[in-house]
Amino acid sequence: MLVADREEAEREGIVMTVRQKMVGEAGERQWAGSVAEFGVPYARAARELELKPRELLLAVQLGEVRTVADGPGGRRRVPREEVGRHRAQEGFPDALRTRLRTVGTAEGAELLGISRDRFARLARGGCFAPVNFYVNRYRAVVWRYLASELVEFAEQNPEMLRGPAPALLRAALEKHPDRRARGWRARRLAQLTAQAVDPWECAAVPAAVLGPEDLAQAVPDPVERARLRALRPLLVDPRPAGTAVGEVVEELVTATDRDEAEWYRYCLALALDRVREELPLTAPWPGPGVPGPGVPDAGVPAWAGAGARVPGVRVRAAAGPGAGAGAEGARWRRWWPWAGRAR
Repeated sequence: MLVADREEAEREGIVMTVRQKMVGEAGERQWAGSVAEFGVPYARAARELELKPRELLLAVQLGEVRTVADGPGGRRRVPREEVGRHRAQEGFPDALRTRLRTVGTAEGAELLGISRDRFARLARGGCFAPVNFYVNRYRAVVWRYLASELVEFAEQNPEMLRGPAPALLRAALEKHPDRRARGWRARRLAQLTAQAVDPWECAAVPAAVLGPEDLAQAVPDPVERARLRALRPLLVDPRPAGTAVGEVVEELVTATDRDEAEWYRYCLALALDRVREELPLTAPWPGPGVPGPGVPDAGVPAWAGAGARVPGVRVRAAAGPGAGAGAEGARWRRWWPWAGRAR
């Protein structure tokens, strides 16, 4: 047995033991009998799709690869028919890898045939949103973009690649000098909202980017706030609290600008109205490690949520900074796909 296969089997054994404690032997037998229906773990799916683990995660987030919940415990898997579908497609695996290709500033500028400065200006203005990022050893954030989206942007907006910048772009940069983090947050929350399975999970999505003070003001009820914290999805892989990288990531996943935070508080208020109507809480939330009524928030980092929700479809925001501004606003929306109402 390969080392990777043995480690995966050991992990599955641990998960199996936890499930037995959670649902009992009868429930476990029912789950085990339908494991083939649920599919294969991410590690095995990545090998069969000839992708790196992070490439598979990106494919899942973008809706390129469908996943299903594996029953009690909530871990997600890739259906076997989904693996077979991709492997049977013409051009596999190169075609799939091409759709998942990401580029940085230098590669993106070369792809569009423009200077790095112009590319950075377009990115900071929100013309295209990053799909992911990493923090290098100098604690600098390195944004990555989908190459296919950059090509689409260039084809639809050739005037943005030459000549002086449009007035709307200059105005946007003057109001917010760098919209990359905002665009990434909007994109990530759209993905997580698409994955939410009930009103409480929907409400936990905008709550995930609010700081402790904003969340406390938006949700005065400590019982509701505790449940939202317990359901808060992961925006990125967790980092050890207090580390240099963790501090940088914490800033990126939190809406700190007042207008953006107010927008997500508004989204949260709408979601809570639905929750209170359909699934009101009648008792304190009994989640493990979650404080009950009267216990103050601990300021848990937004990236340390209780459970990762892997989106299954690609969702674009409906409106951009030029919404309602006539023909010029409509033209602006063509190249502002991810800014949404968080502006």
